[in-house]
Amino acid sequence: MPLNRRTFLGRSAAAGAGVAMAGGAVAGSAGAAQAAGHGPGRGRPAKRYSFTVMGTTDLHGNVFNWDYFTDREYDDSARNDVGLAKISTLVDEVRREKGRRNTLLIDAGDTIQGTQLSYYYAKVDPITARRGPVHPMARAMNAIGYDAAALGNHEFNYGIPVLRKFEEQCDFPLLGANALDAKTLRPAFAPHVIKRMPTPCGRDVRVAVLGLTNPGIAIWDKAHVGGKMVFPGLEEQAAKWVPKLRSMGADVVVVSAHSGSSGTSSWGDQLPYVENAAALVAEQVPGIDAILVGHAHVEIAEHFVTNRETGRRVVLSEPAKWGQRLTLFDFDVVWEKGRWVVERAGSRVLNSNTVAEDPKVTSLLRREHGKVVEYVNQVIGTSAVAMSTADAPWKDEPVIDLINVVQTETVKAALAGGEYAALPVLSQASCFSRTAGIPAGDVTIKDAAGLYPFENTLEARLITGAQLKDYLEYSARYYVRTAAGGPVDTAELTNADGIPDYNYDAVSGVTYDIDIAKPVGSRIVGLSFEGEAVDPAARFVLAVNNYRASGGGNFPHVPGAQQVWSHSDEIRNTIIGWVREKGSVDPAAFASVGWRLTREGTPVFP
Repeated sequence: MPLNRRTFLGRSAAAGAGVAMAGGAVAGSAGAAQAAGHGPGRGRPAKRYSFTVMGTTDLHGNVFNWDYFTDREYDDSARNDVGLAKISTLVDEVRREKGRRNTLLIDAGDTIQGTQLSYYYAKVDPITARRGPVHPMARAMNAIGYDAAALGNHEFNYGIPVLRKFEEQCDFPLLGANALDAKTLRPAFAPHVIKRMPTPCGRDVRVAVLGLTNPGIAIWDKAHVGGKMVFPGLEEQAAKWVPKLRSMGADVVVVSAHSGSSGTSSWGDQLPYVENAAALVAEQVPGIDAILVGHAHVEIAEHFVTNRETGRRVVLSEPAKWGQRLTLFDFDVVWEKGRWVVERAGSRVLNSNTVAEDPKVTSLLRREHGKVVEYVNQVIGTSAVAMSTADAPWKDEPVIDLINVVQTETVKAALAGGEYAALPVLSQASCFSRTAGIPAGDVTIKDAAGLYPFENTLEARLITGAQLKDYLEYSARYYVRTAAGGPVDTAELTNADGIPDYNYDAVSGVTYDIDIAKPVGSRIVGLSFEGEAVDPAARFVLAVNNYRASGGGNFPHVPGAQQVWSHSDEIRNTIIGWVREKGSVDPAAFASVGWRLTREGTPVFP
């Protein structure tokens, strides 16, 4: 049976705690070794060889150990560092230890979206322009010497032409066995690559890397891929390709999967495929030796899944996002019956905060970094007061109202004079970062962009009052049920059942209470519009991001609701343009308390 999320994460944590011991036991020394023991019936020492496959995932445009939204060196409470420049130093150390010919380096996707560095070279100075620049992520990964990378879902955020140009600029293949052309149903990208590891023992070890991406692309980037590409499930495509790779002579099969391991999906029944399917692939598809896991942003140093057909264990590892960790898969193979067979395999992770940035990478991209720092520090207006997202997950804060007023005004202007101009416009927004904010005084691009780090675009959908109530009830699942009367610890109040901050929506244009003492499904109290209870049959226009409108987060009603307007520009740019046009931001002009948390009618935060 598939692991449930709680069991899996518990086992992963235990595996991570013991990784130093496990990794040391498996790895041994790189290269060939004439181990003690004999081949079957021959009386000669068995031929053995050891090699290492290194892996990263969810780099999200991070080359430097730099946060472009704060314009300073990256730091967090765990003292993590980020970026390919740090990864490069770790990779060089591993190659020196193991011998470069005894190592491979792969990635599990989500490479070209996430920082202002990657945004700048997709939109501001795009790589697709005539005589355009080379993408910084391609330049860095080429310099480090990647052997292959799987496609992530965020690779499609800027459209297929940008992705194809990035592919062209890479010296390594982008893999996606389940990224198919919609008409031919053939892979639109290379499904796999086979790399030869030369040994002193005779025949090379042939290592196949199979790339699998996330089926959710069909939902999340429907505007870019609809009618052009389809994305079937990871299990069925792995079952198709792994036997082919073995028949092609692969001795070792490594899957690079942009898919988490929990066995869960964020889209309900919208797709017949599992979003986080890596453990299912290991369990169901024989012939796989290791899986580099991505997408979930959950660190897994080492986890074993037993294949139910063969009984063999498959090792899974997911390094932390943004270049915070480097996975090392250590393989020992032995020559048996005319072929190499995996004798032992394990994994461990290295922390990038233990090393300095590689000057060959930082010097290579110093100019690009400087251009982006200059860009994000452009002043676009002023603010009368400072606004912060620190309390936004549990209070109606002016900084989230800012997002909603921009979206509301944009949709109203777009619908003016048309069929839907008379309908009330509501707006949804999420707290994407608890450290974002607008300072008092000068407001820069980085300040405004920090409120919306994702490449979402804006749409307008028609919903009814009854559908709005359902939508808000679904959103309110985010809060942990908390009995009336006792103290409230904000550290334990949110993210019930692992719901991320970006899947909690505050809706402006109406007022309502969220009674967190009540069970999920009956928490929305006093839902009103202009002082009157919302009529279930009333019609509203909802300003909503394309992720939510396409089914992201599995919110009810909106994906199937009539679209009355959409726009291709990122919401972050709409916010930047709004601040530029206004010249000044004063929450006194737009902020109000539209929602609050209560317990049996008493506000949680008076």
